[in-house]
Amino acid sequence: MRYEHIRFEQAGAVATVTIDRPDTLNALAPQTLAELIHAFDRIRDEGVVRAALLTGSGRAFCSGADLSAAQGEDGPVDRGAQLEAGFNPLLERMRDLPVPLVTAVNGAAAGGGCGYALAGDIVIAARSAYFLQPFARIGLVPDVGSTWLLPRLAGRARATGMMMLGERVSAEQALDWGLIWQMVDDEALMPTARTMATRLAAGPTVAYGLMRRAITDGLSSTLGESLERERTDQRIAGFTDDHAEGVRAFLEKREPRFSGR
Repeated sequence: MRYEHIRFEQAGAVATVTIDRPDTLNALAPQTLAELIHAFDRIRDEGVVRAALLTGSGRAFCSGADLSAAQGEDGPVDRGAQLEAGFNPLLERMRDLPVPLVTAVNGAAAGGGCGYALAGDIVIAARSAYFLQPFARIGLVPDVGSTWLLPRLAGRARATGMMMLGERVSAEQALDWGLIWQMVDDEALMPTARTMATRLAAGPTVAYGLMRRAITDGLSSTLGESLERERTDQRIAGFTDDHAEGVRAFLEKREPRFSGR
């Protein structure tokens, strides 16, 4: 696929996916979603990338759905069908990645863009960034997993306020609420995010992939189910080359050199 709405760059074992529609604040048109899905499928299937980084170009991370590209000429648009066609499949691709995902949030992360921003394993925000759930202003409900994720990250009261009041949550506030991992000065955002992605790409890839699924499943599972999952995952991780290397490095008092296998 030829990318027109995004940029895909690979440096070593790190893939950087940039939503590249700065004139629309990186709003998500159907083509944008299709290209993002294709990019994350590449990361999953090619088996070379060991960490992914998602960001936006210009003044915003992502302003959500491109409403100008999603208007019907003959009446109301089926917004649920739009979610099924592109928005939800993209979030599922991000969730199911076998490698860590860093999101670098510059400027606005609004609507669906807020959901995608917070779907990263490590979320790093510029000081000027903000998170916004504007759905009530246009008579819609939050989507892209926000009704599931936000109450778990911020608590019911804060999540409800974000969704019903539609007020901006600054990067500083997001850090205080536990929505993100780190806030940095604007000019330090991409260097910090790239350093983090590079660090993760040098880590135990199989174990990271198992962690991603276990953390997501653990948000809605019982303790007994989580213990069973940990036992199964630990068995898999325990037979990897990276575990053997980690033990050797520990005994030899040096940094491990993980291969991702």
